[in-house]
Amino acid sequence: MPEILATPIKRRQFLGAAALTCVGGALGGQARAANPGVTLRVATFRGMDSTLLPAAHVADFPYTVAYSEFNSGNLIAQAINADAIDLGGWSEIPMVFAAAAKSNVAVVATLEGPTTDQAVLTPANSPYKSISDLRGKRVGYIRATTAHYFLIRMLEQAGLSWTDIQPVALSMSEGLTAIKSGSLDAWATYGYAIQILEAAGAARVLQSAADILSGHYFIGANPRKLGDPAFRAAAADYLDRLNRAYATLAADKALWAKVVSPVIHVPEDVVLAYLRAQNRPYRARAWRQDDIVSADAVARTFAKAGVLPQDANVAAVFSPALSKLLPA
Repeated sequence: MPEILATPIKRRQFLGAAALTCVGGALGGQARAANPGVTLRVATFRGMDSTLLPAAHVADFPYTVAYSEFNSGNLIAQAINADAIDLGGWSEIPMVFAAAAKSNVAVVATLEGPTTDQAVLTPANSPYKSISDLRGKRVGYIRATTAHYFLIRMLEQAGLSWTDIQPVALSMSEGLTAIKSGSLDAWATYGYAIQILEAAGAARVLQSAADILSGHYFIGANPRKLGDPAFRAAAADYLDRLNRAYATLAADKALWAKVVSPVIHVPEDVVLAYLRAQNRPYRARAWRQDDIVSADAVARTFAKAGVLPQDANVAAVFSPALSKLLPA
C-alpha cells in the first residue's frame, strides 16, 4: 500500500496567504486510473479523515496521501491558497471569506453533513437564558467559521447587532480556556468542544445553531493541480473512499465512537451520544447551483454585518473540474 503520511501543518508554510480568515462504488474505475506517482496533500481534522478511512478499511490508496491536521476550515483555505495543501473541507463560511479575498482556492464538491454540533455556550452557572441576555457581554467566537456566522444570525434573531456585544475572536484552544476560566460570558463554537465542556459541567448550551446552518460543507482543492488528469482521478477516488468510510461507520456508530474516542481524548460514551444526535449523515457529491445560492446568502449576511465587502463573487470559487467524476 502506498505510504500514508501524517504531519501537523506549520503556520509558517502559509502565513503569507491572503488574510481571510462523501456512497461507495460509483468511482471504482477512478481508483484504478489514479497514478501511483500522485501525492494528495489532504487536510484533516482530528478524528476525521485520517482516522475514519483506515477504520473503514478504505485507506489502500493507489497514490500517496499526506495528511496535515487543522482545527478550523479557515486555516485549511489559507493553506490551499498558499500551495501547502491540495484537498480539504470547510463550511460555507471560510469559502465566502476566500471568495471575498480572491484567494487561489477552488470548490470542487459539496459535503452534506450534520449541523447539530454547533452552538453558543455559556458558563454552567451563568444567569443568561437567551441570546438577548448577551447585550454588552463578552462573547467569544472563531473568526471566519460557522461560529462567526451563526452568532451574527442569532443576534439578528434576538434584535441585536454585532455592535451590541463585545465580540472576542479566539482560536479553539483559547476559547476553551476562556470559557472554563469565566473570562467569557458566552462562546460560539462547534464540534467536540461542546461535549467536552458539557461533560465537565463547565458550560451549557444557550442556543443551538442546528436550524440556522444549511449543512452544506465544501471540498476545496488546489487550483494549481486541477489541470492534471491524474490528480483529478486521485481526488475523485479519495472522495469516493470518504463516502464509503462515512457510510460504513454511520451503520455502526458504536464502532465509530470506539475508533475516534482515544484520538480526540473524549470519553467513548460522550462521542457516541454526539454521533447519535447528528441530524443528517455525511455525503460528498458534485456541487449544484443551489449550493452557490446558499453560500451567496451567507456572504450577504456577512456583508450586512460589515464583515465582508458587498461585491464578494462567491460563484467564482466553484470549479467543475471533478463534477463529472462525482455522484450528483
